[in-house]
Amino acid sequence: MSAPRATVDELAFREAIAHFATGVTVVTTTFDGRPAGMTASAVCSLSVDPILLLVCIDNRLPTHRAIDGSRSFAVNVLGEGDEGLAHRFARPAEDKFAGVELVERSDPPVLARAIASFVCEVQERVPGGDHSIFVGRVLSCAATPGRRPLLYFRSSFGALRDRQAEFLDEAAGWDAGSVGGLGHVHVRPQ
Repeated sequence: MSAPRATVDELAFREAIAHFATGVTVVTTTFDGRPAGMTASAVCSLSVDPILLLVCIDNRLPTHRAIDGSRSFAVNVLGEGDEGLAHRFARPAEDKFAGVELVERSDPPVLARAIASFVCEVQERVPGGDHSIFVGRVLSCAATPGRRPLLYFRSSFGALRDRQAEFLDEAAGWDAGSVGGLGHVHVRPQ
């Protein structure tokens, strides 16, 4: 028995997948002495034993060729307010890195504004239609607490509401004694 043939057209797929909210990253590498990078949302954790993540890169992009040649890459998770970086690395340019602050001596390049970063060694490249799935073994990672992620939803950037942080900000001005009968304790943010 043969499998049913898909009848979904590209526009319907693009519309439906746009409803899947994702984080926004910049995937970077260095090849032949030059940095390369691109904005990507097709990034995900794959395994914790060993620690692996994957990125999906369009086969036609220069960053694909650079990662394939260098056999390493960094995933830079962008934070709220970093729409400019997302746009910069999404568009073709002679030098996408001009004026972008990097973590000193990082190779592959790690963006200083990243709220999290993962430096990976390519373990495997798997074909996936017009993309390649690069499986990377995480060699190092870091995170900066206190910033919210930049999100992508329905072809627009957005932000995650952090209800706990909003509550604490609002509560900073409350007189705790009037809220919980604790006397005159005033709550202040640290």
